[in-house]
Amino acid sequence: MDLAEIWRVMRRRWYVLLPGLLLTAALIVGVYLTVPVNYQSQSTVALLNSQKATVAFDGNPFLSTQTSLTGMADSLARNLNSDASIADLRAQGVTGVYEAKIADNAQGPLMWLTVTGTDPDAVLASDKILTQYAESRLKQFQTDQAVAPNAMIRMTTIVPPQNPVAQTKTRLEYLIMAGGLGFVSSMVATFYVEARRRPVAAAPPADAGDPAAADRPTGGAVTGGAGDEPAEEPAAAQPAAPAAEPAAAKAGQPAAEPAVQPAVPAGTVPATRPAPRWSKPAEESDTPAGEPQAHRFV
Repeated sequence: MDLAEIWRVMRRRWYVLLPGLLLTAALIVGVYLTVPVNYQSQSTVALLNSQKATVAFDGNPFLSTQTSLTGMADSLARNLNSDASIADLRAQGVTGVYEAKIADNAQGPLMWLTVTGTDPDAVLASDKILTQYAESRLKQFQTDQAVAPNAMIRMTTIVPPQNPVAQTKTRLEYLIMAGGLGFVSSMVATFYVEARRRPVAAAPPADAGDPAAADRPTGGAVTGGAGDEPAEEPAAAQPAAPAAEPAAAKAGQPAAEPAVQPAVPAGTVPATRPAPRWSKPAEESDTPAGEPQAHRFV
């Protein structure tokens, strides 16, 4: 089936395709109104070494980086994603969904603090609260372990909470799925109705491709050709008179083997073989009936 045939079917069954397309459009509008647009805000923070550990570097924390800071960043991210922290942040006014993790492809103790929601203003405020809460949780960990203030790991904000950005990927995916499902369903219904309404073609006769089938009688009788007159039955073959013995047999030499006659197809009347010129038919013979006839040579 080519594109022209598909177009003809769609045009012929428009009363099935049109309602399906209208339902598809209604489905797309419903998805557009139901699935809201999400907004996302993200901040980036880094863990710094303590003041005591940066004395050898003239107090510059960016010159004193230890592997233990990355491990501390992982521990802090796990704590921020716990149920206890979620409850504390909800009490402080955080809305939407947030996530704390180590930054992708980070070469140091960097963390991403991300908040996602449907209200852009609430998302930005929640990201600010999350950033402050992460710093307080880092300090609380070290206080519980009785760490001296000048030996505590510090946190600094590398990228402050950014203005929320619309995330349309999820909504677009739902719209494409709704449109594709509706269109495919409409086409399936259209071709189903076409298949049900299309007349079934009669099967051709078994001898449709035989040119001689038109002249073949249906009742099994053999016709004689033109006209409706029946064909004459062939005359019964008269038995041929036995042939004279060949001269070679009389001389004592072995006779040649008779030639093998070809097989006659079934239903074919064999042709009558004429009597030899050197033999006399039975009706012309002077021999009484019942006695063997002598061959007379001409």
